[in-house]
Amino acid sequence: MPRFAAIDCGTNSIRLLVADVTVHDDGTAHLRDVHREMRIVRLGEGVDATGRLGVAALARTRDALADYTMICRRKGAERVRMVATSATRDARNRDEFFDMTRAVLGVEAEVISGDEEARLSFTGAVGDLEPEDGPFVVTDIGGGSTEVVVGTWDGVRAEIIGARSVDVGCVRITERCLRSDPPTDEEIGAARALAGDVLAEAFAAVPVEKARTWVGVAGTITTLSAVAQGLPAYDAERTHLSRLSGAEIDRTAQRLLGATHDERAAIGSIHPGRVDVIGAGVLITQVLAETFAHTAGITELLVSEHDILDGIALSLG
Repeated sequence: MPRFAAIDCGTNSIRLLVADVTVHDDGTAHLRDVHREMRIVRLGEGVDATGRLGVAALARTRDALADYTMICRRKGAERVRMVATSATRDARNRDEFFDMTRAVLGVEAEVISGDEEARLSFTGAVGDLEPEDGPFVVTDIGGGSTEVVVGTWDGVRAEIIGARSVDVGCVRITERCLRSDPPTDEEIGAARALAGDVLAEAFAAVPVEKARTWVGVAGTITTLSAVAQGLPAYDAERTHLSRLSGAEIDRTAQRLLGATHDERAAIGSIHPGRVDVIGAGVLITQVLAETFAHTAGITELLVSEHDILDGIALSLG
């Protein structure tokens, strides 16, 4: 079976998946993880204000990518696909990023559109789910953008009904609004208003009212699940396919937004690189939950550890 590597470089983190891909006679494809890893590099630090990728952020990303390149070689990956998303799309000096990734990894990084990002996230997210539970609305809250995509899954392929990526994420919201420690009520109100205004563009473009099941992917959502469950340390087996009610989302959001940086850092299930932005992430999750409850009658969030990385790996098959 072929062995592929997928690299996703976002605003906050860079992640690697090396996986074996098996395509069955019925057309279904199965991924077997060989290596999966995430590092917080904060590539998008300051991009919202300056329009440029910072020197230190590029250096952090280069260091992580050099390690990933060695892992791909040791694990025998036959093909590698690297995609870069929100921070790189927005940066005036994106060529510096391209030059660096080409020199280190040996292949071209792709700056994919927000809609392509949404489609890859959807494909990766729904692979473990029962088709009859669809249509699905999949959300991916990143550092600089949030993807909302509605579609169906027949067990073999996904059909996208609507998708939109908008420029609101946990790093952007934190840098623009949540400056105090802990954030003030006024800051939280401004952040909620900003998130609602920007997400309204996605809700207007994507028919979320057609969805039956809400699936949340990526680090904000999986960390939210771990904290809500009270896990002493992050455990992907416990977060994958866990479910959160709207009340559980609200309770956890209130706890995290009301905590100081040090109090959040003391929660063992939060990665150190997410401590300063997790409050903004769960605030965005609250806005999504309120909208889906109102427009689609969906009152529960299904958490998936499978996301755009899985979609990128499957795209190589």
